[in-house]
Amino acid sequence: MPLPPLSRSALSYRLRPTRMGSGFLLLTLLTLVGCVNYSLSLGYGATFLLAGIWAVTAGGAMRAGRALSVRLETPGELFAGTPLTLTGQASGLAGTPFEVSLGKSAATGRLPAGNTAARFSLQLSPQARGPLTLPPVWVTAYDSLGLWRWVQTSPLAELGLVTLPPVFPAPEQGAPTPPTRRTGAAGEGRTRTAGNDDFSGLRAYVPGDSPRLVSWKHAARTGTLMTREFDSPAGTALMFGWADTSALGQTEARLSRLSAWISTARAGGLPFGLTLPGLTLPVATGEAHARAALTALALHGPLPTPLPAVSAPRAPQILPAAAVRFTVFGLAVALAPAALRQPVWVSLLAALLLGYTALQTRPVAASRQQLRPLPSWLLGIAAGMAAVALNAEYGTLLGSEAGTALLGLLVALKAAESRTLRDARLLVLLGLFVTFTHFLHGQGPLVALHALLSVTLMLAVAGVWVVPHVQPDDQAEEGEPGPLRTAARVVGLALPLMLVLFVLFPRPDGPLWQLPLQGRNQTGLSDEIRAGEFSDLARSNAVAFRADFSTGLPEPQNRYWRGPVFENYDGVAWRQARPRGASPSIEPTGPESAYTLTLEPNGKPWLLTLDVPTELPPGTFLSTAFQAVNPRPTTARARYTVRGRSARLGVQESPERLNYDLLLPEGQSQRARDLAATWAPLAPAARVEAALNYLRTGGFTYTLSPPTLPEQNRVDAFLFGSRTGFCEHYASAFAFLMRAAGIPARIVGGYLGGEINPDGGYLIVRQQDAHAWAEVWLAGRGWIRVDPTAVVAPARLNTNLSTALTRPNATEATPPGTFARLRLRLDALQNRWNDTVVGYGGEQQRSLLGRVGLGQVGATPYLLALLGLVALALVPALLVARRVSRPRDPAARALHDLTVRLRLPRAPGETATAYTLRVQKRWPQSAESLATFLAAYHEARYSPEASAEQARKLRALARKVRQ
Repeated sequence: MPLPPLSRSALSYRLRPTRMGSGFLLLTLLTLVGCVNYSLSLGYGATFLLAGIWAVTAGGAMRAGRALSVRLETPGELFAGTPLTLTGQASGLAGTPFEVSLGKSAATGRLPAGNTAARFSLQLSPQARGPLTLPPVWVTAYDSLGLWRWVQTSPLAELGLVTLPPVFPAPEQGAPTPPTRRTGAAGEGRTRTAGNDDFSGLRAYVPGDSPRLVSWKHAARTGTLMTREFDSPAGTALMFGWADTSALGQTEARLSRLSAWISTARAGGLPFGLTLPGLTLPVATGEAHARAALTALALHGPLPTPLPAVSAPRAPQILPAAAVRFTVFGLAVALAPAALRQPVWVSLLAALLLGYTALQTRPVAASRQQLRPLPSWLLGIAAGMAAVALNAEYGTLLGSEAGTALLGLLVALKAAESRTLRDARLLVLLGLFVTFTHFLHGQGPLVALHALLSVTLMLAVAGVWVVPHVQPDDQAEEGEPGPLRTAARVVGLALPLMLVLFVLFPRPDGPLWQLPLQGRNQTGLSDEIRAGEFSDLARSNAVAFRADFSTGLPEPQNRYWRGPVFENYDGVAWRQARPRGASPSIEPTGPESAYTLTLEPNGKPWLLTLDVPTELPPGTFLSTAFQAVNPRPTTARARYTVRGRSARLGVQESPERLNYDLLLPEGQSQRARDLAATWAPLAPAARVEAALNYLRTGGFTYTLSPPTLPEQNRVDAFLFGSRTGFCEHYASAFAFLMRAAGIPARIVGGYLGGEINPDGGYLIVRQQDAHAWAEVWLAGRGWIRVDPTAVVAPARLNTNLSTALTRPNATEATPPGTFARLRLRLDALQNRWNDTVVGYGGEQQRSLLGRVGLGQVGATPYLLALLGLVALALVPALLVARRVSRPRDPAARALHDLTVRLRLPRAPGETATAYTLRVQKRWPQSAESLATFLAAYHEARYSPEASAEQARKLRALARKVRQ
């Protein structure tokens, strides 16, 4: 039956994210909040990469949707109660994933490479007798990663179904033999009717006539199809009447019996007639007659109630083995960096879970048993035990290290537990989130490279699970790009937008909320000093911080980087204290110096400064012990600009502090007290010199491996027993002697020296440069720095640790070897990376905007530049999309450009000739130019010697076609 005419207003187009795309957007916003709160500059870049992918794939879905064309084929005969199968074909941009849904039935596919159409079929629920009614068709095109979908609601007429056949009554099963009636006067040769007995002549062919009845000899002679007719003596034909089914009562049962009789006659080629209330069909034969009779039955009133739509039972989802292995590989890559920092058992457990998940998909011989999935209760127990073990390992589950380790285990457990497509999609988002957690532990170039690789790989995994009919690269059909190559192309197109947003997106100066990242004690200075503390630290070659001076490097003997000050001593350890009293005085004596510190994460609330800082970064302050304090511990790499100058410290000092710095534990190290008492008659400065001379001439040695000192009288054990130690041994013993001699003393922790990198002209201060020295207070002079280690190993002051350990009296450091020089070059690259990428924050952004004349964030020039650069960053994606969407063959490309200009796409499988005829019917005035174009197209397309001149001519003819 004919459908109503098509109205363009009835069409509906919508661009919307998929469920995976919505989760992707939520993840992007979540990572942005994390980057703002924890000042993760590299995280900003990765977040903006996701934002660029979001924008690029949205455009891809829109282009694919606009180019997608679907045609449905008219279904054949349909009987009530039997499923309906609709077939069709889709064409458009090669590689476009698509979905066609009709009611509760859906078909998915992917357009093949080349200019061929993809076929599909829709299985519909059984229909009731009567006119066939179908809902509008939803045609969906996805982007290459499945983050967006272009949804188009199309009436059936737009898709080629101009008329729909009716639904015939279902034939009755086991129907009785149909009755026969005389159709004319009795007698052979007197009255005859249609039948199969004798040839009666030829008539014009009618579509639907059986090929057996066509007179093929006549067609061969004349070229005209004619159908042979036969008749029989009257009284031998079948006549099906409505009254013959009166015993059945119900209308549908009567129609079902008539349908069975007609089907029987049709199968046997017997002539029959049909009488219904208000309708009579004369006796005839042939397919057309049978369909007319069945149509009359189908439309006989009253029509039955439509059958309810029945959903097909959901079959259990079986995840494709290749896709599962690809997902496991992607998760393994995303989790890999965590193995460098988390306990070994965590990495082994995650690897075992992922490996077992992959092994479950391995094909096995019939004689071997397939690995069974791990039960959920077992995985739950494993998760609980892992959480308990991690809490015992780290002391908390809320810190960055414990939290990311637990997250990695949960991801591996989720992979082992995944059974459905939803689980697989969730794994993709978890893999992306795990990738971002690595920025909490480092933001170096290798971390950035891993993030780029991991994001690309997880997006390829997303394409496998979200986009229909997409397989990993090793299973992609020839001519079709695999998901990994597709994801790499999308990431490449998103990079320009990432760079624009990285530079211009507003960077707040502070966090959204205070939430310190707790974790294990990081390498660095401790909160207390005890024997062995600094010697253990000196074995670490890790970088503590880098210092870049704008006023020239200080001399080696002046490179004392001041950190925590320790004034409380209990006989075993020195700890920080806050004695009451007024603030001490500061009297500057030297020129000002300026330097920039790039501090590695240490989790401590102090800054390392030279001399006395005169200008500190915002949010920091100087304590009464002249220690630069940052109330927010350094949990990520941070840059600070400091100004300072030499000064006399504490000439005016509070008596409370001076008395506090004379305290010693009772009953400890009496021999050291007696030694100090012998210096009591001396002047204060002479007492200091006497203690240093005792260390200088007492046969003391400098070593990283001193013997263990006892808990009691450990200063006596060091001064009169072992006489060997590291800086903390000498600083502690010297401060004890000074307090015992009546001179206020304390210990200062920090770093000494640093390695000059010739490639950048900056200092590299490593953990092995950690040092402890003493400060004594002298009347009229204030706090004076005294380094007792320097009298035992003078090389420690002028060279470096390794030289001081091997040649204590050396004046020059050992020249660096080849490996050391290579390490310095790599560190120079790391430092430039820190300056350019990691250190790019709000202050650097404001400085850049001021230099280029864009003003402040939010100003009109800034907004105009932001919009313009964003638009410019999307140009590569538009150019690539345009190149990919056009065919490679010059002639086919010209035809494609013509369809775009006319805004009339080709139907699936439509030839160039058929297309130009359709265009001529719509725009008759273009008939001549279209005919010329078609001739040139055929010449360029099929000529064995196609030339560039033919292609140019064809493009020019295409431009002449007007609507």
